[in-house]
Amino acid sequence: MSQPRRLRADAARNQQRILEAARELFAERGLDVTLDDVAEAAKVGVGTVYRRFANKRELIEEVFDRHVAEMAEATERCNRVPDPWLGLVELFEWACQHMAGNRGFGEVMLELPDAKERFASVRCRIKPALEELMARAHAAGVLRPGITVADFFAMVNMVESMAAFARPINPNTWRRYMAIVLDGVRADGVPRLELTVPPLTEDEVEQAKEAVCPRKR
Repeated sequence: MSQPRRLRADAARNQQRILEAARELFAERGLDVTLDDVAEAAKVGVGTVYRRFANKRELIEEVFDRHVAEMAEATERCNRVPDPWLGLVELFEWACQHMAGNRGFGEVMLELPDAKERFASVRCRIKPALEELMARAHAAGVLRPGITVADFFAMVNMVESMAAFARPINPNTWRRYMAIVLDGVRADGVPRLELTVPPLTEDEVEQAKEAVCPRKR
């Protein structure tokens, strides 16, 4: 009787290892990885991966869905922070850090045929808690009037664009622009965030351009 339970437990552990390996590979290298790469990183046989996921798309979808669940949890957690401005800053930093270090999340738009619907589902899932948090911030007078949930997502995308550009040169540059963006939506009287990361130098900008669009030699 104990053997089936042990096999189920082993299968669950293998699946978790596969998902963790896929998540790390997608974050570091984008979606241009194979199931063989995932199997090697997870230290399981290729057949084990294919028994769990018939193709890479299924694996991408599972990793994406887990990201969505984590973002929903983060939104709810930050909404419970007593100070609504601090909760909003914490959530914005979480979202920016998540995007800045995860190439694969942004590439889902290009990989999955239903990516548009999937990203719409992200908004629908976290929108109620985010609206509540932003309403609290408005009521407390710490968030600039007129700032909406749509602005929040746009702000994250703005920071993520800079993160993607600077990633090969300085993976922490996004923090500077996160602070600048947040300072732009805070209400008067809220202390400005410290700019702890310097801007890219002219040489670093050129290096980043080269990394994004290498010159043909």
